[in-house]
Amino acid sequence: MENTPKKLVKSDEYWRERLSEEEFRVCRQQGTEAPFSGKLLHNRETGIYQCTCCQADLFQSSNKFDSGCGWPSFDAPINSQAIRYLEDLSHGMVRTEIRCAICDSHLGHVFPDGPPTTGERFCVNSVSLIFNNPQKSGD
Repeated sequence: MENTPKKLVKSDEYWRERLSEEEFRVCRQQGTEAPFSGKLLHNRETGIYQCTCCQADLFQSSNKFDSGCGWPSFDAPINSQAIRYLEDLSHGMVRTEIRCAICDSHLGHVFPDGPPTTGERFCVNSVSLIFNNPQKSGD
């Protein structure tokens, strides 16, 4: 299939050399940053949110909304190929984990309590994301 993203598989050593301790803990070890602490929580600029690990496009700013949950929230990914979904039974809960489809980086979770447009809330760790504002790139 031409539209299937090419997978990026790297060792823990590779990621440890390229990521901060917090990025590695969240992205590679399925951690969570503290609520209301992320650098992108209140970002209102127009652009694309990309994977911290592989820079794959994940979310558009037009899909970001304030859910009040303490993490950046989106009502949909940038496209159907961007996100991988996994059942997460940790912490005595049943949730759906979301990961980057390219490099398998942990992003957060998706919940069925989003806005009416999609009914979904993609709750994402800021540390899992890089914000790219194409309008500022050329400055």
